[in-house]
Amino acid sequence: MSVAAHREVVLVHSSDLHLGTDNSFGSSCSSDALSVLRGVLVTATAVRADLLILAGDTFDHNRQPSALLDRAARIMGEFCAPIVILPGNHDPLTPDSVYRRAELGAPSNVCVLGLTIAEAAVFPGLGIEVWGRAHLDYSDMSPLVRPRSRSTRWQLAVAHGHYVEEPDVPGRFLGSWLIRSDDLIATGADYVALGHWNTAARVGDKQINAYYSGSPDYAGTVNVVRLQRDGAVEVTRIGVTH
Repeated sequence: MSVAAHREVVLVHSSDLHLGTDNSFGSSCSSDALSVLRGVLVTATAVRADLLILAGDTFDHNRQPSALLDRAARIMGEFCAPIVILPGNHDPLTPDSVYRRAELGAPSNVCVLGLTIAEAAVFPGLGIEVWGRAHLDYSDMSPLVRPRSRSTRWQLAVAHGHYVEEPDVPGRFLGSWLIRSDDLIATGADYVALGHWNTAARVGDKQINAYYSGSPDYAGTVNVVRLQRDGAVEVTRIGVTH
């Protein structure tokens, strides 16, 4: 019987770290440039997370210096649990993507959706699968297209885009990478980890657990998701440790 059948599984969900922003580019080799990443990892360690999900825009852009990527890889590699990263609209899987760079490498505990694995990371010991559609370029796309059939006890979907409730109206601009309530429900997931908003929020019509974590720099928190033995899903926000 899997570990997940004997105890609750704890996940930490964050997004929009925007490491290596242009306003810190000149000092990107300093420890401060990665302080938000360190904070998220320290917080995840404190709650004994079994898994960390970064739901897009981990990096602010793909033009990152080697030293920053080297340090980020080392920091993530020291985390004592798997990390699942979804490339977002700021750090998509273009040919020059940070995730394809040798400097970042591929720490053994890091899965990049769309690159190191096709579309789903499966963790049999936790009874969990995590799926998501990576941004492959800077063009518009549907973040939750083609929901994946469940193959494990727990299923998580990850998406980076903008949730809207307004219907399509000719001539009304709604932006790109849109996510709607029907998209969330169609996943059938136990939890949908969303990125793209700086603020933390629950979205949808409460038929499904769909949450933005918000940027840890702006919101000051991460989402802690507890998948309980009885099938319940508990979501709380906790402050990021610095």
